[in-house]
Amino acid sequence: MKKKGAVLYHTPKAAKTRKEILAAAADIASAEGLEGLSIGRLARELNLSKTGVFSHFGSKEELQVAAVNRAKEVFLEEVAKPALQEPRGLPRLRVMLESWLGYVERSVFRGGCFFAAASLEFDSRPGRVQDEVVALTKAWMDALRNEIVRAKAQKEFASGVIPAQLAFELHAYVQEANWAYKLFGDKTAFSRARRAIVGRMESASRGQ
Repeated sequence: MKKKGAVLYHTPKAAKTRKEILAAAADIASAEGLEGLSIGRLARELNLSKTGVFSHFGSKEELQVAAVNRAKEVFLEEVAKPALQEPRGLPRLRVMLESWLGYVERSVFRGGCFFAAASLEFDSRPGRVQDEVVALTKAWMDALRNEIVRAKAQKEFASGVIPAQLAFELHAYVQEANWAYKLFGDKTAFSRARRAIVGRMESASRGQ
């Protein structure tokens, strides 16, 4: 079967190879950027032929979009899924933030948070890749805000709390920890972020 110049073989082996390619692509992109992805780079990383890699993708953009979606799958598994086991509101919000910090701290991707890197790389570059990154990042911000709204409704946060503002601040703490760890190798950034998150949520509960 041919699609946009790529030959997609629907076999278990082909599916396994594609999954391995995308895992490597997302990992490389987290550290070197999505523009750093190339058929040759992936072929060397995985010890495959260039033809073998190209057969799964019709263009560099297709590869980049597929890498973004692979990173999304990892994020959902590592960060979102654990939180869904918790009650809505403050308990779920806490796990969302802790799971996110843990995902960065464990270096699930070699470059830290994939979407932090992709957002910086594509913030001023319109196109399909930016659209995907924007949609997924917005969905996560919306999810944080929605749990804050629920926490307010359940009287876990004070009535004066502005959900969008609080979500912005909590999101910033995790992003700052990711930045400090990747740039300076400062693992204390995670404990600092945790303290900041706890303190900010406690102040939101008190209405401060």
